[in-house]
Amino acid sequence: MISKVVGSKYMSIAKTWVPTMAVWSTVGGVALVHFTDWRVFLDYVPYVGGKFKRDD
Repeated sequence: MISKVVGSKYMSIAKTWVPTMAVWSTVGGVALVHFTDWRVFLDYVPYVGGKFKRDD
């Protein structure tokens, strides 16, 4: 259905970009966790989230 709207040429171009975009999205996610407060993100990981309990 999408190929009728976009066209087969652009669908084939988009299919070749999928792995590249997946890698760059992963790199961006890791960079986001690295440059921000890592505990904000790792509190949602079950094993790591229970390891660092805050004493509030």
